[in-house]
Amino acid sequence: MQLSAVPRPVPRAGRRRARALLAVSTALATSLTLAACGSGGSSGPGGSGSSAEAADCPAQPATTWARPASGGGGHKVRTAMGEVEVPDAPRRVVVLDTAELDSAITLGVRPVGATRSDVASGFLDYLPEDELTGIKDVGKIGAPNLEAVAALKPDLILTSKVRDGGRYEQLKAIAPTVMTETTGYPWKQNFATHADALGKIPEARKAVGAYEAHAKRVTAALGGAAAAGRTTTNVVRFVEGADTRVYGCRSYIGTILDDIGTGPTGVVRDARDGMMIEVGAEQMNKADADAVFYSAYGSPEKSKESQITGGALWKNMKAVRNGRTFRVDDQLWIQGIGYTAADKILDQLQEKLGKK
Repeated sequence: MQLSAVPRPVPRAGRRRARALLAVSTALATSLTLAACGSGGSSGPGGSGSSAEAADCPAQPATTWARPASGGGGHKVRTAMGEVEVPDAPRRVVVLDTAELDSAITLGVRPVGATRSDVASGFLDYLPEDELTGIKDVGKIGAPNLEAVAALKPDLILTSKVRDGGRYEQLKAIAPTVMTETTGYPWKQNFATHADALGKIPEARKAVGAYEAHAKRVTAALGGAAAAGRTTTNVVRFVEGADTRVYGCRSYIGTILDDIGTGPTGVVRDARDGMMIEVGAEQMNKADADAVFYSAYGSPEKSKESQITGGALWKNMKAVRNGRTFRVDDQLWIQGIGYTAADKILDQLQEKLGKK
């Protein structure tokens, strides 16, 4: 696609108001756009200019809340597997993914059991250690030890269909099992489902309100909505055994960037389901932006972080030349997927991007 075909960044409020007008012009220009966009139009060595153009993230869906538990002993929760009857105040909760663990900790619930991600430290290290004390390890995410789960005599299990849909019948035979459709996007709605299952909707509303106020403070620290809207950001993840990822609007971290008024660059318009694109070492210029945050899953060598960040393409990116690349904790920025993680990320965004 030609550079002139990409809209330039405008302040966040202006971007929202412009959508209606943009939809009309887009309909008129569709045939021209299809003709102008080649499969690799801006992916060459000189393509970093187009990657610095801002992509306008679509509005995030509003979070919907169930009514707080009635206090009759149990209530029904809408899940990816239909309505599930759960206790109003479950006491022995087992969580089978990082998002569910973050949700429980955010809401003041200490699970009796949890799966771990594939990290040496066990549970994710951004979570307060004293709040993890006593939680039993019931296996790896996506492969829980069902005997260990059952031995804990849970009265509620939290997970997602994408992780454990094939084990649903076995899990629900152990305890009422609340599954969201997926993990990650839409993580805010997943949190509301977790809160409903845990009987913690009032606490959840407070957590969401505190996060939203925090995001506004970060925007103000960036110089306000207009200044934030002029700042392009990308999040890069080096992954052992896979190509490098650049995250889009519908990724967990992409939604947090959108909440402070920055967002991913135009290159992620083609992100798979809005989540991410994968780029090889020879395409790293696509990740360029005003500021680039990067992490690694696996060692720096095995994830190719060392090789790529030591290479000419990376070193020639605008963000690198301007000293605006920041290495961040993969567990916090990518794996956590919840409000406890998000608040810590907001603090780091303010520290790195805020006006000094």
